[in-house]
Amino acid sequence: MTTYEILMMLDPEQAEARQEGIVARTRELVDKNGGTWHSHDAWGRRRLAYPIAHKEEGVYHLVVFDAEAATLDEISRVLKIEDAVLRHLATRHVAGSRTSAPRDELVAPAAAPAAEAAAEPTDPAEPAPPATAVSETAEPEYAGAEEQLVEEDEQPAEEPAEEEE
Repeated sequence: MTTYEILMMLDPEQAEARQEGIVARTRELVDKNGGTWHSHDAWGRRRLAYPIAHKEEGVYHLVVFDAEAATLDEISRVLKIEDAVLRHLATRHVAGSRTSAPRDELVAPAAAPAAEAAAEPTDPAEPAPPATAVSETAEPEYAGAEEQLVEEDEQPAEEPAEEEE
């Protein structure tokens, strides 16, 4: 058996019960065909980069399960038929990868430094720490490639030999 994940984008105009019914049907197909259900993560409503079926938003659900390839084919067939599914993508699940919603990853790190800065009183006489940690002595990783380009540009170009008439 292989571990798969399916990211489903559902029609936001459908009732929540209908959306949960689609996820339940997917789980039923996995269980019926001898697979193992790992997780279901509802990412919620998100704005689309471009309209799909005249919809500006979609409701995302990520499901992770173990199944045979034939079971995955059946699930994909059912999701293609279902008109409430705007898009779906089935991929192999990478062991050790996180399956949390992108909003959780983007909000948490940005909010943590702001909360720490608000908690600590600042002394106006004390200089503020730099926003990024940059080493003044260490060379950036790309410095070698940049120097190589400069050296190539500085070499004198060969003059073409004059042709005799």
